[in-house]
Amino acid sequence: MPNRSMTLLHSLRRCAALAVMGVASMAQADNITVFAAASLKTALDEVAAEFTTQTGHRVTLSLAGSSALARQIEMGAPADIFISANPDWMDHLETNGQVAQGTRRNLVANRLVLIAHGANTEPLTLSTGLDLPALLNGGRLAMALVEAVPAGIYGKAALEHFGLWQAIAPHVAQTDNVRAALHLVALGEAPFGITYATDAAAQPQVSIAATFPAESHPPILYPVAIMAGRDSEAATALLTHLTSPASLSIFTAHGFEVPQ
Repeated sequence: MPNRSMTLLHSLRRCAALAVMGVASMAQADNITVFAAASLKTALDEVAAEFTTQTGHRVTLSLAGSSALARQIEMGAPADIFISANPDWMDHLETNGQVAQGTRRNLVANRLVLIAHGANTEPLTLSTGLDLPALLNGGRLAMALVEAVPAGIYGKAALEHFGLWQAIAPHVAQTDNVRAALHLVALGEAPFGITYATDAAAQPQVSIAATFPAESHPPILYPVAIMAGRDSEAATALLTHLTSPASLSIFTAHGFEVPQ
């Protein structure tokens, strides 16, 4: 009986020690809030999951158009890290002193494409003679907000480059973010749309009709930075993880490019 009692006591002590270790581990785990462009969703979900597995820190992703996210941060939203789909909105926050000094860098790059509903669309040649309204056949061209959301801004610039914007503008269905534009085309509610190449790759119900040449629009870069006053050890660790070779390989597997 004494041996059994000692064994039971030892087991109880071991369980108690493990429980204390578990509580301590949970106490050390932080929750990091990342505001990120909607076009990053598929790849960022995977990158964030890897980070949580490695560190125990939880990552909460808030995904939307970069303009909406930047305005929320400007109004005091508690974002630890911001990833914009273009440099302008990060510039805006940096000018206002809302970016932690020395943390900003370009994370990934992307390409702009014209997508069509269905998996086997005929390729189109982008030129000044392309009759986009006729191709729509009474439908709409789905685009993110052309005056606010990066994908929409790039799309409008590319159409202007080819002299196509004035004719197609009345036929554009504008959405809050690029994933919403992708969704319209995937459902067939819009026959064509303009998104990033990575969005098209993530949706089997659309196909790429044409890729806009790089010179037709500003470079599509995704800057990332820690927000001012939010540079905790966990946020710094996540920023390092985001820009690591392992994470960049995930981004490139989803169609993103490494900035030059």
